[in-house]
Amino acid sequence: MLQEESDLSLIIAQIVQKLKGSNLYAQLERQAWACLQRPEIRLESLKEDIKEFFKASGWEKKLQNAVYSELNVYPLPSHPSAPPEHLKEPLVYMRKAQGSWEKRILKSLNSMCTELSIPLARKRPVGEQKELLNKWNEMGTDEPDLSLFRPVYAPKDFLEVLINLRNPNYENGDSLSFRTHLGLIQVPLKVKDIPELKECFVELGLNTGQLGIDDSTQVPPELFENEHVRIGQKVLVQQDSAAAQQYIRQGSPTALRAELWALILNISSQPEDILYYEQLKTNVIQHDLLVDSLIYKDVKLTASNDDYYFVFEDYLYQVLLCFSRDTSVLSHFAYNSASPPKSYIRGKLGLEEYAVFYPPNGVIPFHGFSMYVAPLCFLYHEPYKLYQIFREMYVRFFFRLHSISSHPSGIVSLCLLFETLLQTYLPQLFYHLREIGAQPLRISFKWMVRAFSGYLATDQLLLLWDRILGYNSLEILAVLAAAVFAFRAVNLMEVTSLAAAEAVLADLSTLKVMPLLQIFLFATVT
Repeated sequence: MLQEESDLSLIIAQIVQKLKGSNLYAQLERQAWACLQRPEIRLESLKEDIKEFFKASGWEKKLQNAVYSELNVYPLPSHPSAPPEHLKEPLVYMRKAQGSWEKRILKSLNSMCTELSIPLARKRPVGEQKELLNKWNEMGTDEPDLSLFRPVYAPKDFLEVLINLRNPNYENGDSLSFRTHLGLIQVPLKVKDIPELKECFVELGLNTGQLGIDDSTQVPPELFENEHVRIGQKVLVQQDSAAAQQYIRQGSPTALRAELWALILNISSQPEDILYYEQLKTNVIQHDLLVDSLIYKDVKLTASNDDYYFVFEDYLYQVLLCFSRDTSVLSHFAYNSASPPKSYIRGKLGLEEYAVFYPPNGVIPFHGFSMYVAPLCFLYHEPYKLYQIFREMYVRFFFRLHSISSHPSGIVSLCLLFETLLQTYLPQLFYHLREIGAQPLRISFKWMVRAFSGYLATDQLLLLWDRILGYNSLEILAVLAAAVFAFRAVNLMEVTSLAAAEAVLADLSTLKVMPLLQIFLFATVT
């Protein structure tokens, strides 16, 4: 009990410290000073009167939303004397693996620099700046020669690193339950089984109304959909992040989704946010980075060839180029197992005082990175709003899909959860695919690492992302991947090679997410 209280007071102190540096704190301070002029504020009950004023004027709700937002991304409480790296990742072997993976990425980037004789960063000449500014809204028409550039890494390279992960303490161990795991991931992490997942995702149950099922043409809208929309509108009027997060677990109506996601992510688009976006844009126009070419290349290879997303090519360039310059993204490395890469000013190699983070946001894009942004373009049409939503989605969720950690929503845990579910509940299928050299994870990894973006139809993808936001967890990605295998199990039992298995699972665009999840979680005999 005492431990819980000390944990809570520690969390409160750190959240208060974080909010003190925020724009909201300055606004609250201004409001408090302004309200002192009001006749109903009395000196003898000053504290209570100001609290009452905040409540009546809606500022209390804004403060609650800010605290709730911090709690959603806050790392789990650890020992007060734990070192900072322990907050990033408690397991030493995971930290080491992440460190050596980062060195590989940096080596790949530096060797590309050397081969192509291109600097990591350069100031653009004035003529080039003007040209870029003029075509800012139509960068997709630009066709730079990117044939020599290659993605720094692709998901399959990352998978090989995860397959080789080992806990040194288990090398000579003989833990039977663990040794019987026949999948590719061989690290002992605790993952949920179906009864625990049912408990976690209880709102997805067969007796609860769901958008993605109960809004189909066969179900009259008055049975569920109309009432769900009415409640959603009420949630938006209340402007309560916690209520919105609970509500969205049953799916968001299309017309309300953009506002609901912004409320859950606590994004309100103040004038200073627009100004900040414009500053990032100015940075893009003034300086050319090597990662800009990697972003161009990635968009051309992925979103530009996608039937749903090719129309958003210009938006993707704008958002991703600004993202690469945004130093506020660096703050998420406090709870991310990764560390931002460093570069040195020319001629000062190895001198720490001349070290800079490169790129400025600390995130090197990989093949498929632009697909994290593409689906959001359907919801937000102002680039600054789209940018804010993507940045918040990235620092809450997406970074976990390409860093090595033991977090339950980290990609290692998702891979293990996927393999454990298949091996436990579809053992014949799992064993058959393993025997023919078609390990299921080799097929499903690319889906999970992209959060299914580019694989599902957009309406289905947005229903899936509703639940990611609603449960503040990525575990549902592993459940869906296992559900897809269960759905195609009959065909997969017939295949005799990895290529044939991949062909069976090549097109997921016709799948309906919610029925698959419900059948797998709630209609499977456990």
